Amino acid sequence: MTDDTIRYLTRPDGERLAFRATAGDGPVVVWIGGFRSDMEGTKALVLGTAARERGWAFVRYDHFAHGQSSGDWRQATIGRWREDAMALIDSLDGPVIPVGSSMGGWVALLLALARPERMAGLVLINPAQDFTERLMWPGLADHERQAILRDGETVIVEEGLGSYVLTRAMFEEARTWLLLDAPIPLAAPVHILQGRADAVVPWRHALALTEQLTGGDVRLDFIEGGDHRLSGPADLARLVEAVEAMRTRGSAGSPA
Repeated sequence: MTDDTIRYLTRPDGERLAFRATAGDGPVVVWIGGFRSDMEGTKALVLGTAARERGWAFVRYDHFAHGQSSGDWRQATIGRWREDAMALIDSLDGPVIPVGSSMGGWVALLLALARPERMAGLVLINPAQDFTERLMWPGLADHERQAILRDGETVIVEEGLGSYVLTRAMFEEARTWLLLDAPIPLAAPVHILQGRADAVVPWRHALALTEQLTGGDVRLDFIEGGDHRLSGPADLARLVEAVEAMRTRGSAGSPA
């Protein structure tokens, strides 16, 4: 498999997940992108380059209704994205290291809870667990919340994300997958990179996550001045080294 070849994983309902894979050694590093992001983003591409240069096994993919994957955006839910991540992991061999950015951090945590035996470790970038309930809903204008409750959806226009629909179904379904109200038992090590100046996912949100993670080592790095994207040269270098360290640790911990 090469990083230049796009492949598809067909789901039971006929929808297709687009992904690219790089062959390599050790645990498979799996990029899990954020809300309305795709596998062609800066961080995903930098990890792809690192994988080729360093010999990592690496997979990046697009969520349902994102990028080159199929799907009706109005049918997108946290549970759907979780199930698709599980299906992708189930199609791979050996241990994995999910690298989740923003919403992808939430999906990565849900994946780790569902497939704990596959986890060599997690790297999370400004993780947005429970964002629908704790960050997005409170951040909507009152007329937007009212439209969702009354009509079942509303159109949002946001710089950087464009125009998109938010559905009541997404908010309601997401409550099934909330994590921060109870302990999160993960034996795998977790390394969190959090921008101190992130205006989308405030740094206290990462702190709340560390307070609930139990069972394994947790490292939280606050990046002074770091924004939500964490895509500056120093940020990207830090991400690559965090994944390299987790990968080395995961390889050392794998059975002979």
